[in-house]
Amino acid sequence: MTQASYITLTYWDLAMAASLILINGGLSVAFRLGIERTLLIAAVRMAVQLMAVGFVLKFIFTQTSGLWTLGLGLCMVLFAAREAMARQTRRYKGWWAYGLGTGTLLFVGLLAILFGVGVIIGPDPWYTPRFVLPILGMVLGNTLNGISLGLETLTTSALRERAAIEARISLGATRFVAMSVTTRQALKTGMMPIINSMAATGIVALPGMMTGQILAGIDPVEATKYQVLITFLIAGGTALGVFLAVIGGARLLTDERHRLRLDRLENPAQ
Repeated sequence: MTQASYITLTYWDLAMAASLILINGGLSVAFRLGIERTLLIAAVRMAVQLMAVGFVLKFIFTQTSGLWTLGLGLCMVLFAAREAMARQTRRYKGWWAYGLGTGTLLFVGLLAILFGVGVIIGPDPWYTPRFVLPILGMVLGNTLNGISLGLETLTTSALRERAAIEARISLGATRFVAMSVTTRQALKTGMMPIINSMAATGIVALPGMMTGQILAGIDPVEATKYQVLITFLIAGGTALGVFLAVIGGARLLTDERHRLRLDRLENPAQ
């Protein structure tokens, strides 16, 4: 099958697309939502960040260097961990606020790359940035959303159910048994977005990666194969990441003497 060449977009094309943001701003003004400034900043930030990343990736793709791939990959993990923790209403105190998210995302990202790129796709060399960085970005982006939701549910539920958790502990339950209801709820909440995404993919929505490949002239069947692979990697990474983060978070909210330690959270009384 002869592949069609992709159509190059000009900056004027992007400017016309950006005009659609005026609809959002108009709704904000009309209904006095007060988010037009935030919307403008978010739109400009998104465009600048993506264009900057595009130039960086263009440079790294030409290098085919494991060190460049590793360096940018670590930067992506660190920023993803920061975003995951910044979205928490009540963050953990001390270095755990970032250590939990960083460690979890680093492990999940490394596992996804080694398995998805090194074992399944198998490019030569396996650390080819054209494969590693886009897949790592998609896995990290979805996993950090799951981790954020899971930890937010965990801390909020622990505060709300404080009396019940401490009652179970006073009756002889271990800290993990006492936290089991809260932990299950957090795990379910953290994994729900990827479950909903998989259920809707194909019938309700065409994923962004698959759409981009088709627009670039890739055979739709081949684009679908890659999308299925990426979706499974994201689902597995999200489930593992949410599990590690929530279990780690539950452990931090208790101690070896099986006491609930809400004092390890910032602003636990709010």
